[in-house]
Amino acid sequence: MNKIRVLLADDHTVIREGLRALLESAPEIEVIGEADTGHAAVKLALELQPDVVVMDVAMPLLNGAEATRQILKRAPKTKVVVLSSYSDDRKVGELIQQGVTGYLLKQGASQDLVKAIREAKKGNAFFSPSISRSLLEQCRNAQRANTGQANGTFLTPREAEVLQLVAEGYPNKQIADILSISIKTVEKHRQQLMDKLKIHEIAGLTRYAIARGMVETTVPAAHP
Repeated sequence: MNKIRVLLADDHTVIREGLRALLESAPEIEVIGEADTGHAAVKLALELQPDVVVMDVAMPLLNGAEATRQILKRAPKTKVVVLSSYSDDRKVGELIQQGVTGYLLKQGASQDLVKAIREAKKGNAFFSPSISRSLLEQCRNAQRANTGQANGTFLTPREAEVLQLVAEGYPNKQIADILSISIKTVEKHRQQLMDKLKIHEIAGLTRYAIARGMVETTVPAAHP
């Protein structure tokens, strides 16, 4: 059986020793190196080509986020699992955007790290439960925002419907027919969504709707 080759990156010797002992208790995992700075982590990752790097965020000389970015860019087959004391949503989001496969809190490492490394080797994501809950809430908020959020103001469902139809090229009369409302009501909703979005031309509304995934990139012509 090919073992999962792991590089540990943490600036505290005691923590690295504890992680090594934990991981070497799993027969399918082999710790092939240790790094105590961000620069060392990048250097060893390029030299050793581990399957997984376990990366602390707060690293000296080169922070863990930047070290992660460099590793994933220069050793794309290597997976990175972040192990941190910090659960700040912004930092988590930044590292996920950079391509990390997992994000664990140190206080739960003994229960989750081995599983996270196994999943990372398979290409699957793994997060501490509290991180997962936060990501789920962010996803729900983003989904709600897809109906149209600008400057902290959500569009109503009806305004979102009008926006989509306007972006698809329908005139007010046809929008009124489709939604079974009066032309005056269409005009009212249209003005309200323009005021909320601070966009007062059709092209701008169309671009906004496309950017939010409300209509296709190539908007079909409205039916006569």
